[in-house]
Amino acid sequence: METGAGAPVVVLHGLMGSAQNWGGIAKRLGLRHRVLAMDARNHGASAHAPGMDYAAMAADVAETLAEAGIPRAAVLGHSMGGKIAMMLALTRPELVTRLVVADIAPVRYAAPSRAYVEAMTRMTLHPGMTRRDAMAALTDTVPEEGIRAFLVQNLVLGDGAPRWRIGLAEIAAGMDAIEDFAPPPGARYAGTVLCIRGSRSDYIQPRHMAAISGFFPAVRHAELPAGHWVHADDPHGFLALIEPFLEE
Repeated sequence: METGAGAPVVVLHGLMGSAQNWGGIAKRLGLRHRVLAMDARNHGASAHAPGMDYAAMAADVAETLAEAGIPRAAVLGHSMGGKIAMMLALTRPELVTRLVVADIAPVRYAAPSRAYVEAMTRMTLHPGMTRRDAMAALTDTVPEEGIRAFLVQNLVLGDGAPRWRIGLAEIAAGMDAIEDFAPPPGARYAGTVLCIRGSRSDYIQPRHMAAISGFFPAVRHAELPAGHWVHADDPHGFLALIEPFLEE
């Protein structure tokens, strides 16, 4: 998804998300920037492919930038997308003018997303299945209605048997790599970085600060009264942080 004109900004979504989830943010940023909201491999409209490690997904972003004729861009990523953005900055720093990382640290996580993927994989998809049916099938594993709705948006319903839009098998096989973060030894990004955490999220902890500053010595930290999906919980506050940062 591309919108706007001006200095380029790349937007990278989280696990099970898509570029469409960032439509409102992209439209606002597009008033002053050329915004490319990208679907990661096995997500949204992108091809299904094996390999969900961050080096491969960062290389996908670099390839897309080259195809778009963009030599350098600001990069904004949330959760899994934040790890992709960090890996791109650490492995191809010449492509990244500045970096925004939303509620994720450059560390390995034992996140609840593995259980979500397993529950989605176990679901029996049948003709006539409704969105309500799919939501009910996930209730035991995913009690939060908002997260269930977020996951079920990846289900294509209609005539015939439902199907997952995402590459669910590839994502399930790649969960260990998705939870991990393994940049090359000694990698650092000297450019300016804004790290935004949600006050109601536990994804960024005090124990992660050394890893963040070790990879990104020019990092700045900010906090919003939000959960893990900081951009959705507080879009106005999120934009108030990133818009002036991108204009510096």
